[in-house]
Amino acid sequence: MPLRQLPQVAVVVIGYDDAAHVTDAVRSALAQGPAVHEVVAVDDCSTDGSAELLARLAATEPRLRVVRHPVNSGGCGTPRNTGLDAVTAPYVMFLDSDDLLPPGAVDALLTAATEERAEVAGGLCVRRELPSGREVPWQPRLYAAHAVIAHPAHRPLLVHDTLCVNKLYRTAFLDAHGIRFPEGRHRYEDFVFTARVLAAGPRVALVPDQVYVWHVRRSAERLSISLDRADADNWRARTEASRTAYEILLGAGQESLARAARAKFLDHELRLYARELELRDVEYRRAWWTHTRAYLAEYDAADRTPDPTAPGRLLARVVLASPEPRDLPRLRELAARPARLLPPYARAADGTPVWSADLPQVTLESLLTRPVRLLPFTVDARLRPRARGTLLRLRLHELYGRMAGAGPQAAEMEWRPREDAMRAGTARDGTARAGAVRTGAVRTGAAHAGAPVVLRRTVALVAAPDGTWTADTAVDLAALGAYGASTWDLRLRVLFADGSSREVTAHADTSAGPLRRRAVPSARHGVVLVQPYATHSGALALRVAPGARGVAAVVHGRLRRLLD
Repeated sequence: MPLRQLPQVAVVVIGYDDAAHVTDAVRSALAQGPAVHEVVAVDDCSTDGSAELLARLAATEPRLRVVRHPVNSGGCGTPRNTGLDAVTAPYVMFLDSDDLLPPGAVDALLTAATEERAEVAGGLCVRRELPSGREVPWQPRLYAAHAVIAHPAHRPLLVHDTLCVNKLYRTAFLDAHGIRFPEGRHRYEDFVFTARVLAAGPRVALVPDQVYVWHVRRSAERLSISLDRADADNWRARTEASRTAYEILLGAGQESLARAARAKFLDHELRLYARELELRDVEYRRAWWTHTRAYLAEYDAADRTPDPTAPGRLLARVVLASPEPRDLPRLRELAARPARLLPPYARAADGTPVWSADLPQVTLESLLTRPVRLLPFTVDARLRPRARGTLLRLRLHELYGRMAGAGPQAAEMEWRPREDAMRAGTARDGTARAGAVRTGAVRTGAAHAGAPVVLRRTVALVAAPDGTWTADTAVDLAALGAYGASTWDLRLRVLFADGSSREVTAHADTSAGPLRRRAVPSARHGVVLVQPYATHSGALALRVAPGARGVAAVVHGRLRRLLD
C-alpha cells in the first residue's frame, strides 16, 4: 500500500447544537478512505441531541471517537484543542460540523505533505452559499497551482488565508512548537492559530485541489461568527485577533509576515466592514469609527506608505483624518471589489488631487501615476424603460485626466447569473444551455458543459459634452426569464486606446430616482418581473421572476414583509 494511503490522518470535527448537520460532516471525513486513521468528534455540550447522534454513529464506525464537553466552552478553540490533544495519527485536519470535506481532500493534502516533506499542506476552500449552491473560491490566487514554500516568509500571501480547516498539519510539528488555539470564547481563533503556525516557520505545500466546502447559511437562526457582523463587538474581536496575529509574527522575528498581516487587514477586514457601515445604525457607526481610528493609530508609516491610494489604505487614511463618520456612500464604493472612487474629484489649491475640499490632507497624487488597469474609476449604470424594450445607459467618469489620457474605446458588458443552476447552464424548462452566450441578439454556440451562462455585448464609449463617456445599449430583460427565478450581476471590462483594460462592476445610478421594479412582456412566460437593485457595495444587479408564479411569489413576499 502506498505510504499516502496508510491510515495517517486524524480529522477533528467540532460542533455545538448542530444535530441537523454534524453527522453529514463526520461521514464526509470517514468517506475519505483508508488514509483516515480516526475521526475525533468533539461535542461542546450540545442540548439538541447531537451527542446522541454521534454516539449511535460511533457504535457502527470503529474509526469514530466522540468526546463530549461537560460545559460549553463558548468558542471553537477549546473543542479543537480537545480534539488535537486526543488524536494519535501523525497528521491532523479540522472540520466544522456544518461543513464538508469533498471526496479526495485528504489524499490530495496527504500526498503533498508526504512527497514534499511539508509540515503543512493547504488546498482550495470554496464558500458554498445555501440554498442556492453558488460557490465562491477562497483565496484562489494562493491555490492556483502546486507550490512548495520552504519558509512562509518566501510567500507573504500565506497570511491572507487565515482558515485552519483547509489544511493538513503534521501533529508532531504542532506539538513541538506548542501550537494550540486560544481557549474559551475567542472569536476568530483561527487568525491566532494560523499566525502561530506561520511564526514557527513550517515548510508548506499548496495544491489546487478543492479540499474543503464552507457552507454559508445566511438565513440560519444562529449565524456563524464570520456572518454575525451586526454587533460592534464582532468588529472589536476581529481587530483584537488581527492585533494578536501581528504581535505573534513580529515577536517571532517574521517582520515581513507581520507587515503582510497588517496589509491584509486593510485590504480585507477594513473593506469588508466598510461596505456594510452604511447599513448600520448611528450608534454602531460611531462605535466602529472610534474603535477603528484607535486601532489604525497603531500602524506606523511603513504600514501606510506603500501605494497610499490602494483602496484599503485610502479607507484607513480617511478614517484617521476624520474624528466622525463621514462619506459613507463613497467609502462603501471604494471598499467594493473592484474598487470605485465616486465623484466629485476635488483638488487642493496647488492642483493636487485630494479626497474632498474639506479633507485636503488626504491626498491622491499617486492616482496620477497608477497604472490604468489599477485605477478605481467609476462607471454608472441605469436601466431606462422605453416604448420598445429597455435601455441600459453606461457613463464612465473622468478621474483627474487619466481617462482622457488612456482614451476609453469600448465596454465589454456581461450579465452573469449567481445561482448554481445558472452555472450549470440549465434553463427553467430543462433545456440545456451550457455555456450559451448571447452577443447582441444572436446566440452563439455552447462553449463547454458547466460553463457560466452570460449575456454578453460590446458597446462603444462616446465622449459626452460634460467630460464623461457614455454608451446606450438595449437589454433583453425577458431573455433573462428563460433561466427561471435568478439574480444577475453586471460586469464590465473597459477597453482603452493604449491597449490597457480593467474589469469593473457598474455603480447603480439612482441620481434620477430610485430603481423601480417593472413587468416585461415575454412570449415564453407571459410576463417577467425584473427588480433592479444596488448591492451592499453599490453595484447594479437584477432579480428576475418569470411567469405568473414568479410574480405571485414576489407579491407574497412583499405582503409578508409589510405584515411582519
